[in-house]
Amino acid sequence: MKTRTLAGWVFAAPALIAIGVFFFVPVLAAFAMSLTDFDIYALADLGNLRWVGLENYRALLANPLFWQALTNTLVFVLLGVPLSIGVSLGTAMLLNSPFTRFRGFFRTALFAPVVTTLVAVAVVWRYLLHTRYGLINQGLSHLGIAPIDWLGDPQWAMPAIVLLSVWKNFGYNMVILLAGLQAIPADLYEAARLDGARRWALFRHITLPQLAPLMLVVSILTMAGHFQLFAEPYVMTQGGPAQRTVTVLYLMYEEGFKWWSLGSASAVAFVLFVIMFAITLLQMRVSRSATGAA
Repeated sequence: MKTRTLAGWVFAAPALIAIGVFFFVPVLAAFAMSLTDFDIYALADLGNLRWVGLENYRALLANPLFWQALTNTLVFVLLGVPLSIGVSLGTAMLLNSPFTRFRGFFRTALFAPVVTTLVAVAVVWRYLLHTRYGLINQGLSHLGIAPIDWLGDPQWAMPAIVLLSVWKNFGYNMVILLAGLQAIPADLYEAARLDGARRWALFRHITLPQLAPLMLVVSILTMAGHFQLFAEPYVMTQGGPAQRTVTVLYLMYEEGFKWWSLGSASAVAFVLFVIMFAITLLQMRVSRSATGAA
């Protein structure tokens, strides 16, 4: 038994060493950096580095821009996560329908945006959302709706980014949920139909409970991805208009690479980690409670 345990550790050692060197060591170094005033002067000469303790965290929590960025990020998460999961589930159910032909083609076509370069997609969407020449506003004009300044109006900038993000990423969750739907035994649906259950009852009492574990995984992955919103506002709005698309990760980028305040940027990263960790724990607890109640 001891020999097998030792052999297991030997085989796992390379992976554990790689994880330690490329994950845990950088994380610990970043946390230590967040407790210093590491900036461009310290980068040139470590003799300028000073230990400031929790001062970066105090300054961050007292910064109105941080709370604006956190609010923007939460709005993006609250809008984007349910919409993305809803579109993914609806599309997966359509592809799983026995009446859908050319499933392979549609599955590939709908998954294609996931593997497309995000910056290239954001640039294309900037033209689609253009106030005068964009195809979206041209389509709205045919419906008698006045052109919308999608990226210049503070009320529409974040919804526009949400639409881009949902279109770009829903295919990943769609594939996961489609696999879950195909794993549900057909006998459950057949027995429910014999008892007179209709479509909504089938969806509520069979599909959703059977997909509950996958839905938890999908919601956690989607939430984590949405909290890390950066490339879309960076390419499309540069944090504007009126700072309505500045996110926590965008703020971290500006602190670290625009102002070279690397200690403050590290503090932003760890505050974001704490928020994501707390919300993930809450999601898992709510999911377990719902599963237990069911």
